[in-house]
Amino acid sequence: MVVDNIIKILSCGLRTLGYATFACRNPHCSHTKTVCFSCKSRFCNTCGYKATQQWIAQQNSVLPQTEWQHITFTLPRELCLILQDNRHLLGDLSRLAAQVILKVAKKKGVTPGIFTALHTFGRDLKWNVHVHLSTTRGGLCADQTTWQSLYFAKHSLMPMWRYEIINLLRNAYETLTLPPTLSTYTLWNRWLDQHYQKPWIVHLAKASKNHQKNVNYLGRYIKRPPLALSRLAHYDGHCVIFNYLDHNTKTHRRFECTAEDFMTRLTQHIPEKGFRLIRYYGFLANRVRGKLLPKVYRLLDQPEKNAQPLHWPELLKASFGVDPLVCILCQSRLVLVKRTVGKTINALRRYHYHLALMKPIPA
Repeated sequence: MVVDNIIKILSCGLRTLGYATFACRNPHCSHTKTVCFSCKSRFCNTCGYKATQQWIAQQNSVLPQTEWQHITFTLPRELCLILQDNRHLLGDLSRLAAQVILKVAKKKGVTPGIFTALHTFGRDLKWNVHVHLSTTRGGLCADQTTWQSLYFAKHSLMPMWRYEIINLLRNAYETLTLPPTLSTYTLWNRWLDQHYQKPWIVHLAKASKNHQKNVNYLGRYIKRPPLALSRLAHYDGHCVIFNYLDHNTKTHRRFECTAEDFMTRLTQHIPEKGFRLIRYYGFLANRVRGKLLPKVYRLLDQPEKNAQPLHWPELLKASFGVDPLVCILCQSRLVLVKRTVGKTINALRRYHYHLALMKPIPA
């Protein structure tokens, strides 16, 4: 999985992955343009930017305009390290965070709209698992005929979140890879009890009536890799230096490490194939949103919205102010005339394998 992602990134934007050929619609103009296909890896900065803008545009066009609150659910450092060796449990974290909010809402007979994003990284690329959750500060009442307000308090959310995680780890004991010091169920339970007695950090941001702030914030990290290219300050083949914001001191710092350590820090955050970093719950859940979202729009007196796809020409035009499908010679439109299929991932894997061994590549 890690190797495949790195190979895709190395081939991104090259003819190796295939390309599309465009020609000028003007019969008297001979201009042609080649557009190479992207790798579509979630770990690629270029493809991550495109996916980010598409996701942000989709959410901003679909989410209802109401009061939203951003909540961050964190775990103690020791539990994060347990999850690093047991990544099969990561898929449960978003569900449990949403479950905490849904339980609070259910007591008031309300169904809110929720979307979550799982992060495994800190600003300095260390393993730091936490869940970002955005929820409406209101929702559909039980009979779905009125919109009712909601309020969330840290003192009630924190123990609920702590209980859900500890309960998950207790029940998963038989499937876990644990250090020798926690080799028995008794030792494991005793260790979990110690962490259950400690306060955990659940951060509630100030509620906002504009969901776009949450969407834009999360979008920067959800669809992009953990480190933007703009943060890389130095690389000489042996040493890597990158900048990051220290949340504790609120100052910008520089982190220096070897190239090998940097790759280890970076690639540990590549998600498993098919793993969904973004998930939706409440009236935004995929199985009910088609039925419930129109009711939400009506109750909030808003027009029904549909997500509009954002294509690559629109992205380039928005970023650089240039329409890539306008001929640079005569200003006519370019039209697609041919698609050339690129190499498969197996072929790319063989290519890089022989390149690494400095052996001739078989035909």
